[in-house]
Amino acid sequence: MKRSEIPIVNQQVAHPGRGARSNRESRYQPTRVDWDDGICGPSPVTECRAVTARSIITRNQSPDVPFSQSINPYQGCEHGCIYCYARPSHAYLDLSPGLDFETRLTRKTNAAELLRRELARPGYVCRGITLGANTDPYQPLEKEHRITRQLLEVLLECRHPVAVITKGALVTRDKDLLGALADHGLCSVMISVTTLDADLKRRLEPRAASGAARLAAMRELREAGVPVGLLYAPVIPALNDHEMESILAAAAQAGATSAAYILLRLPLEIAELFQDWLEAHYPQRAGHVMSILRQSRGGRDNDSRFGHRMRGEGPFADLLSQRFRVACRRLGIDLGERGEARTDLFRPPRSAQGDLFSEA
Repeated sequence: MKRSEIPIVNQQVAHPGRGARSNRESRYQPTRVDWDDGICGPSPVTECRAVTARSIITRNQSPDVPFSQSINPYQGCEHGCIYCYARPSHAYLDLSPGLDFETRLTRKTNAAELLRRELARPGYVCRGITLGANTDPYQPLEKEHRITRQLLEVLLECRHPVAVITKGALVTRDKDLLGALADHGLCSVMISVTTLDADLKRRLEPRAASGAARLAAMRELREAGVPVGLLYAPVIPALNDHEMESILAAAAQAGATSAAYILLRLPLEIAELFQDWLEAHYPQRAGHVMSILRQSRGGRDNDSRFGHRMRGEGPFADLLSQRFRVACRRLGIDLGERGEARTDLFRPPRSAQGDLFSEA
């Protein structure tokens, strides 16, 4: 990689199988990183670079987030969901939150080793760890690199509580580990389902699993004894909000016992990327979508205030909340994500030296 002051190409063009239509500059331009020997513009194929991370557990104190510790095995996400709130984080790598976010990815090759060292520290306090807080731990890259699986192996060995958030059907590959953790009350999985409309899914989340595949994954995990829930996110006014009750019903039938939702958030570069996508795919509806969203965000594209950023405010947001509560009550689904799992079984790893698990 090398640094360059050549501006990122920002031409708005449809790229098959990609969510973003441009590689718009990040907020830290003109500095950027070139991955392709000076060729400016987005890569037509996914590139994944190996990196050696210096730390692995991210900690937060946000009152809007139901966990205090998380791990992200990858940076960037091949799923290409246009609305992804993690897109702006690519700016910290001097890459674009646009096409770079879904084509220029990194994997933390020493993630499991770092986790073992962290859990072995004398002062470590066991609290639940969430996988998938920023980018999906079961995006297509995981099939080859198996970093998420290595992390689960360490967590199982240490009897450490973990929660998984994903829209990747690949999660069922690890039902042996997740089921073993669940046997001790140490695991839950939230499956994100945004739409059951195949055409909308292809445009909104081009490389993610289909809605039907996610529901099937829910069912398979439940049959393996893993507690599963639904994350209906994001709710996009006048685009997928009408599906709320049908998605909840389908998830309940698939075995979901809890559910949560998040109103569409458009922080930083996402606002422009999403609106460009909206105008391209749903031009007759674009103005209406943004009008309702802004009414729920104090007249702005985004409202980052704690207590407001996940749910919004105003008539539409209030009606959404009421509909969600009524539907969950009717279906017998608990509101919200599952709370912290038990921590009393935790035991530090036997050795913090090296990664004991192969990728075979």
